[in-house]
Amino acid sequence: MKLKHDINPILLQFINFVILVYTFVTYIPWYIFSGSRQAIAKAKQVKAKPVNNKPGAAYRSVNSLHCLASVLYPGCDTLDKVFKYAKTKFKDRKLLGTREILKEEDEIQPSGKVFKKVILGKYTWLSYEDVYIRAVNFGNGLAVLGQQPKTNIAIFCETRAEWMIAAQACFMCNYQLVTLYATLGGSAIVHGLNETEVTTIITSKELMQTKLKEIVSQVPLLRHIITVDGKPTTWSEFPKGVIVHTMASVQAMGAKADTGNKQQARPVPSDIAVIMYTSGSTGVPKGVMISHCNIIAGITGMAERIPNLGEKDIYIGYLPLAHVLELSAELVCLSHGCRIGYSSPQTLADQSSKIKKGSKGDVTTLKPTLMAAVPEIMDRIYKNVMNKVNEMTTFQRNLFILAYNYKMEQISKGYTTPLCDSLIFRKVRMLLGGKIRILLCGGAPLSAATQRFMNICFCCPVGQGYGLTESSGAGTIMEVWDYTTGRVGAPLICCEIKLMNWEEGGYYNTDKPYPRGEILIGGPNVTVGYYKNEVRTKKDFSVDENGQRWLHTGDIGEFHQDGCLKIIDRKKDLVKLQAGEYVSLGKVEAALKSLPLVDNICAYASSFHSYVIGFVVPNQKELAELARKKGFKGTWEEICNSPEMEKEVLKVLAEAAMAANLEKFEIPVKIRLSPDPWTPETGLVTDAFKLKRKELTAYYQMDIDRLYGKNVK
Repeated sequence: MKLKHDINPILLQFINFVILVYTFVTYIPWYIFSGSRQAIAKAKQVKAKPVNNKPGAAYRSVNSLHCLASVLYPGCDTLDKVFKYAKTKFKDRKLLGTREILKEEDEIQPSGKVFKKVILGKYTWLSYEDVYIRAVNFGNGLAVLGQQPKTNIAIFCETRAEWMIAAQACFMCNYQLVTLYATLGGSAIVHGLNETEVTTIITSKELMQTKLKEIVSQVPLLRHIITVDGKPTTWSEFPKGVIVHTMASVQAMGAKADTGNKQQARPVPSDIAVIMYTSGSTGVPKGVMISHCNIIAGITGMAERIPNLGEKDIYIGYLPLAHVLELSAELVCLSHGCRIGYSSPQTLADQSSKIKKGSKGDVTTLKPTLMAAVPEIMDRIYKNVMNKVNEMTTFQRNLFILAYNYKMEQISKGYTTPLCDSLIFRKVRMLLGGKIRILLCGGAPLSAATQRFMNICFCCPVGQGYGLTESSGAGTIMEVWDYTTGRVGAPLICCEIKLMNWEEGGYYNTDKPYPRGEILIGGPNVTVGYYKNEVRTKKDFSVDENGQRWLHTGDIGEFHQDGCLKIIDRKKDLVKLQAGEYVSLGKVEAALKSLPLVDNICAYASSFHSYVIGFVVPNQKELAELARKKGFKGTWEEICNSPEMEKEVLKVLAEAAMAANLEKFEIPVKIRLSPDPWTPETGLVTDAFKLKRKELTAYYQMDIDRLYGKNVK
């Protein structure tokens, strides 16, 4: 979608003439010297094909039509072998980097709140050899504490170098690593720890004090707590029988341990490497059992989609390592000689909440070349940049808009715009360090507007990927020369995808022009199932007559003629209204979430009613400005609770919904404005910022009753 400008029509004609001349003059040297010709040709190629001509046939990548890939390097069929191979090949190269905290201070806000700010130093690095030795020692130390092969051990920790070291130790010693999100609520943590019967948990001082302290008495089998960053001062408050260790002390035990005569139980490909608890977006978190061969197949497929991946690349790790997207991305980098510099959402950029004004955020210091993100983060960047554009002078704003629209036209044809990139978009690109060459987005659907904006302003491919924890994170990823929006790419070389008819929703794999249906993923990356949940495993997984294992995703997709997949619906998001119309809640949210006025939105519908309602987290700056224009005065809470402002926001949503071609019955009729943002800490969204509909429904139940005209006491 092009941006709107307010340039004099005559001046605009002259500018367009100059652009036309510039394009004509530069086209011939571009055609001769640029490598983009090959990229244009590749973008037009068929990327995946059905294995036969029958309806519902599985699609495979054209690079794996006859055989699905399952191994990254010959003979490396378990994760410990992959790391040993990488350690031998990249021995002295830097692997894991962490910034030193130079200074911490409290900053008092005008509201009276106190925010903790930090000044960080340079990245300090551990080499492949350093990490390998630390992992070996930690694994041996855990054995001294009594950890046995094929038994469970939990990690409940923020994303950091020690997380990866602990994981590699578990992979080496065949311990089954139970991963839990650091933002899970107390009951979900207790459920995961007790279900897996862990006796040891790896955590940080902060999480030990803020989360574990309150629930440790509810985990009767727990015997050892290992803190990755030193022993906390008040550890004596824990129940009898629970011993607190530091990671350094466990590594010291392992270094002294006599392992010479002891035959270590190395894993085999079918052994469970990770029991990964989901974020619980649809209820109680489920533990997904992922084997060594599942993960290796997944990262093999992902790595194939990243051209020239190697020692020159730097990846910034800040998403939760308990999420399959981040764990897979880091294992891809580790196996290819890339550096991984650690960060957090609070220290990522110069403007991040914990970075002291005037000091540098992590992307500015690290200058990564690779980055993964969830749509929520990309949406924030998009809205922040557009707010700054709106604050520019008329000349600056029109110049930016002209360059933006010009580049949009050029990249839609497969062309590059080096002059615009250097003169206009350089400052925006510097927000992520200035060196990003590939941005990968996963975890939830990314709006076409945000994807195109990131393509243009950050001067790099923005590839959407599709995968689930149950498929080891692997499914599809867009190729870097594919600049289309709204699609998630072709199947990876490790898997195949087919569409199954869903009669209730009216989706059939015989539909024209594109076959549609529920997405099923098959291949060596499809996981073993759910831990201690045979009923759900049988529901979500199946095995065909050839022994191929299939995951029933619950997502609805369509295959385009070039073999790329587009996600068009979700079975759980489809609600039948009272009059019989089907509403896709995700479709409604995707159409409205990119509005500057909307920070987040959850659509809601009931089969007992004839219209859709919504809960909206408004952008504070935009809503305050709208209130000012309408002459409404009050505090932030008063603005959000005002029926008058609800109606004004509803008008904006209705206009956007009509522009997005939503049906009349899909447009929210009533809304509730929420003064508080939805964060993982509130329990209303997951760590990947996916909506938790069940929790949101419970939280806004009184508002639902009010919006549907019920009597509320």
